[in-house]
Amino acid sequence: MAMVQLPDGTEVPALGQGTWRMGERGGDRRAQAAALRLGLDLGMTLIDTAEMYGEGGAEEVVAEAIAGRRDEVFLVSKVYPHNASRGRLPRALEASLKRLRVERLDLYLLHWRGGVPLAETVEAMQRARAEGKIARWGVSNLDVDDLEELGPALADCTTDQVLWNLEARGVEFDLLPFCAKHGMPVMAYSPIGQGGTLLRESTLEVIAARHDATPAQVALAFVLHRPGVIAIPKAADPAHVRENAAARALKLAVSDMKELDSAFPPPRRKRPLEMI
Repeated sequence: MAMVQLPDGTEVPALGQGTWRMGERGGDRRAQAAALRLGLDLGMTLIDTAEMYGEGGAEEVVAEAIAGRRDEVFLVSKVYPHNASRGRLPRALEASLKRLRVERLDLYLLHWRGGVPLAETVEAMQRARAEGKIARWGVSNLDVDDLEELGPALADCTTDQVLWNLEARGVEFDLLPFCAKHGMPVMAYSPIGQGGTLLRESTLEVIAARHDATPAQVALAFVLHRPGVIAIPKAADPAHVRENAAARALKLAVSDMKELDSAFPPPRRKRPLEMI
């Protein structure tokens, strides 16, 4: 199983599990938790969630999934920008810990940049770490200029979680190289796209047939081929979980990568950071 090393030397699986849209009203939380547990069984032991997802509902699903298995899991959650202040972050963190039924997060991220100064958020994150409530902190949806604004605190930033897939390749121009230069892994959310449009592209279908794989596995393999990247696809049914896990065995050839570059051209200039 491919692993990615965090700045502090901790290793986590390159393929984890996302939870966006889990825990929402009308969703089958029991089935969602079962899917996450299957993912743990298959070695996808990094689980990413957020207080925003289902307004805390996803964290409750994760709590059910990891009950009795906390030691196996590298647990990540994210704080709303409006809760990322010196006064509000501790309360938001406590609420997340309560919903997750854990005493500490392995990694806590600023979900995206809002009106709270980054320096204040970093101060609150560092305090939470000193208090033992989180082991590490990081960011999400921040571009190069935002990361540069962190200054010396960049050395303590564990990751930047960003949108990256074949349809959204802008981060390849400067953000991914910047993070690699600073020894900071990137977490790729929505690595197989949204809404299924990416998976209907003929190039993916052709490459998938060549490898006896699926278009989703090709899309995941594209993200996983790059060192220092952690992919966190969301899957809520057993077949999809197994499909994602099997993508780890798919190794794309140079010719496959050239075909993907032709169908989904990499960026030749700086693009605004894409977000969902």
